[in-house]
Amino acid sequence: MGIFGPKLFQARDKVEVNRLVDELIRIGIKEDYLSEHPGGGYNLQCRHIRTREIGQRLSDIGGLPLMIWVYDRVRKKAGKVPASHLEYAWQDVGTWSA
Repeated sequence: MGIFGPKLFQARDKVEVNRLVDELIRIGIKEDYLSEHPGGGYNLQCRHIRTREIGQRLSDIGGLPLMIWVYDRVRKKAGKVPASHLEYAWQDVGTWSA
């Protein structure tokens, strides 16, 4: 446990985690995590494919605690509505459930 609580990821993963968080924020602001129609960058459930890949990678690195931490960062940077869309887009990724 670190000074500020449990360690969510190893130091070697810091650059990757920060890059993934930045990418998620960009997707939330510029594209959205959900679509009304499948196709392009969205799967049959209208969820952003890259967003789900990022969620799976975050789950692999730090599990649900890291995903929750990233979700909170996205909510602060991209806003409440995009964050609610992210919550649904990540459904069934790792142990995440909307």
